[in-house]
Amino acid sequence: METVLPGYFTGPMNTESHAAELDWVPSCGVQLRKAGVRFDAVRVDGCAGRLIAEAMAQMTLGEPGPVVEEVRGRRAVYFLVPVGSTGHRSWPDGVTRLTGEAGRIAFIPVPALSGWTWPLRWRHQPGVTGQLVHPLLLRSTLLAWAAGDLGVLAELEENPPAPPIHSGE
Repeated sequence: METVLPGYFTGPMNTESHAAELDWVPSCGVQLRKAGVRFDAVRVDGCAGRLIAEAMAQMTLGEPGPVVEEVRGRRAVYFLVPVGSTGHRSWPDGVTRLTGEAGRIAFIPVPALSGWTWPLRWRHQPGVTGQLVHPLLLRSTLLAWAAGDLGVLAELEENPPAPPIHSGE
């Protein structure tokens, strides 16, 4: 536990103590985690994934849940969702579900909270509560995007957000 002196703001929890509570996050580099064990994922490639991630952040006051992004290649964005939460629902074209459903094996790339994790990084780091991305909010946002009902996404599309900068990269 961190000692706090009166009148001093210590800021957010440091990454070492945060990582200790999230044993599925590697301490360094990147590791693959099997879908269906701790979480599943929804992958959206390219600019659309980044816009969806930022819209989700706006709708959740900056805490959409853990979102990982690739910085090269297909530039995929991985939204980490609860196990089994993506099945039995239709998803828009261009969305890939990474699940541990019967007959499926999928792996999700997970970067460390800091240090060298290229070509992956956290767009939104996991919180200390361990809350994952809300699948129904994600699905609704993706369906609105696919239907052209941009709403909050219209402004983001005109003025794309700068990529987040994380210390240790």
